[in-house]
Amino acid sequence: MSAQNVKLEVGQMAPDFDLPAAGGGRISLADLAGAPALIWFYPAANTPLCTTQACDLRDNYDMFTDAGYRIVGISPDPIEDIETFVEKQNLPFTMAGDESHEVMAAYGAWGMKNMYGRQVEGTIRSTFAIDAEGRLTFVKYRVGTPKHIAVLREKLAL
Repeated sequence: MSAQNVKLEVGQMAPDFDLPAAGGGRISLADLAGAPALIWFYPAANTPLCTTQACDLRDNYDMFTDAGYRIVGISPDPIEDIETFVEKQNLPFTMAGDESHEVMAAYGAWGMKNMYGRQVEGTIRSTFAIDAEGRLTFVKYRVGTPKHIAVLREKLAL
C-alpha cells in the first residue's frame, strides 16, 4: 500500500513508532501508553506555517496537559534541525525526526500533495489524538494551521 493510500480512522490502533527525539533519546508509541497523546506531523522545522503551528501548541500547552495529554511533533527533518527549532521556539513538548518517512507513511502523513499548483511528495500536515491504550480518538489530515487549536479544543473537548 503506498503512502497516499493510508487513511487511518478513529477507533483504529495507532501505528507503532520509535524515533530519535530532540535533546537526546528516543520516543515511541509505548512511551505514550497510559495517558492520552496528541501526535502532529509537520513538513519542516523553522518554516513560517510550521512555526505558527508549533507556537500555537506551545501557547496552549497547559490546556493539553491539564487534560492529561502529552504532545509529540514529528517532521522529516534531521534531529539537529529539530533541536534548533525546539530551542529557538522554546517548545515544551517532545519533538522527533522521521528522516526515512516510514512513520509518516504508516500514519498516512506522507504522500502526494498539491504544493503551489503542482503535485509533490512530502509531509501531509496531520494531527492524531490517541487514548491511553493507543487507540485513535481523533484523525485530521491536511490540517489548517490557523484553525488547528480551535479544532482540537472542539473535537477533544478541551
